Amino acid sequence: MANFFTDNEDIRFLFEHLDVARLGEIVEEGFKYHAEFDYAPENAADALDNYRRILTSLGQIAGEDIAPTAEETDKVGNLLNADGSVTYAPGIAKALRLLGQADLMGFTLPYRFGGLNCPNLVYTMSNEIVSRADAALMNIYGLQGIAETINAFASEELKQQYLPPMASGKWTGAMVLTEPDAGSDLQAVKTRGWQDEQGNWYVSGVKRFITNGCGEVLLVLCRTEPEISDGRGLSVILVERGPKVRVRRLENKLGIHGSPTCEIFFDDAPGKLVGERQRGLITYVMSLMNGARIGIAAQGLGIGEAAYRVARNYANSRKQFGVAIQNFPAVKDLLVDMSVDVQAARTLTYYAAFCVDLELGALRRLELGDPSTIPPEEKKTLRATSRKYKGYNKLLTPMAKYYASEMSMRVSNSAMAVLGGSGYMKDYPVERYLRDSRITTIYEGTSQLQVVAAVAGVLSGTCKDVVEELLAKDFPAELADALAGIRQGLALLDQALEFMKANGANQYRDLCARKAVDMGLYLIVAALFAGQAAVNDRKKAVLRRWLADKLPLMGAFKDQICSGQQVTLQEFDAIAGPVPVLD
Repeated sequence: MANFFTDNEDIRFLFEHLDVARLGEIVEEGFKYHAEFDYAPENAADALDNYRRILTSLGQIAGEDIAPTAEETDKVGNLLNADGSVTYAPGIAKALRLLGQADLMGFTLPYRFGGLNCPNLVYTMSNEIVSRADAALMNIYGLQGIAETINAFASEELKQQYLPPMASGKWTGAMVLTEPDAGSDLQAVKTRGWQDEQGNWYVSGVKRFITNGCGEVLLVLCRTEPEISDGRGLSVILVERGPKVRVRRLENKLGIHGSPTCEIFFDDAPGKLVGERQRGLITYVMSLMNGARIGIAAQGLGIGEAAYRVARNYANSRKQFGVAIQNFPAVKDLLVDMSVDVQAARTLTYYAAFCVDLELGALRRLELGDPSTIPPEEKKTLRATSRKYKGYNKLLTPMAKYYASEMSMRVSNSAMAVLGGSGYMKDYPVERYLRDSRITTIYEGTSQLQVVAAVAGVLSGTCKDVVEELLAKDFPAELADALAGIRQGLALLDQALEFMKANGANQYRDLCARKAVDMGLYLIVAALFAGQAAVNDRKKAVLRRWLADKLPLMGAFKDQICSGQQVTLQEFDAIAGPVPVLD
């Protein structure tokens, strides 16, 4: 029987390699919940066993029930009904029912709301598993961050009303941010949130490109302070699906056809304020977006893993000139590139999720309960931990989203190259993986925006701090050459950053940003691979291949950055030519 957790050696390795037990102790707050909920783990070993059983159960549903319906879901899509409601594709509806019955729709919610209280790292693993089966389904399953936002910022009354049905899978949600004239620039949101004389909230306006906009619980970013034109005038209002909320159309998309992408009209729809006014974008949506970045990184992982498996299987069985095509050096090289690419993206994404858990754990300990019960020295340590990992996560979450989403496109495209003409046909799922992968580099912030978000952490030295921390351990002597290579890469990055800081107007820094982020990313992944190679022979080969590929690239990027060459900026019109007139 297919099981997308137990058949994935790399996920199982990282589950054991990363300190998941530490995360279990954090989210279980010293395993105090076992006294109230007998199914809650009572110690670290129990927590690990619990997480393993959850992922095994999900892996079985993904392999046996979700993956077999993905092709049909891609063909039939969703249906917009005359009354503005939406009917999911049969495979999506079945999957949501099964996931709800298995109690897998409240992954990170507290036990008191019917959730599983899992760390974000384990949830990230689950998102990859679901995405491998059907990336479109993950767009609905992965919106559990809506419930997390309600839990983090809403009143107790709203939590009690909305979280139990979301944890059970009875209700799904959507984050309703984008508008026709406010895509990446959310400060330009115009949808209006207003109160009547009795203090009741209403929402009026149009939102576009809303994933699962047909869901029951809609978190709407709207302008509640009309006199403030920037992000300070925005709040989040919770609106239930109802007669004053109408899906006007479903977008006709390149891929992820099973995920309904909606244009929604709010006709003075009644709502409820989440948290405080004016914190909608600055606090609540930024928190939601950080989780969404990791979610999309996991979606890219699932797509890349699925595409690689098809290519690997095909290359092993397809014969040309009397031999399997995987015996040709060019195909071997392509397959190795794909495998390392997937492993690098998974390593970076899981480490980012791990660091998110460490930051949230420190914040949870500081903010929940009675602060007077925390000893002063522990409070000081918790604050330092929170600050440290907040800095790390400002770097790692955009890096993970950027790299994993771009990886999904590269690997899907390479899989099509391995399959050749067969890959271009709908007889194989590779063309679907390629179509589905493209959106991962766009939504929740394009790759270009992720680079903008990450480059500050590279320039500030946070990236170097992460690498140095990862290298500050005892390594086997056989890894000495690899560690020397990573140190060489750090020196190259230092030279590049020194030049950017000394010679850069903002435009030149922006021009070099992607190369600088790539250099930092390569080093973080190399340091993570080194830690894995210290305990796993297979990862030694992966580390050698990574450094053999990336160190020369880093040298080239350093030379390009330090050249000061600005032809793109100085001669843009001459090179790009006049703006074409389109019919």
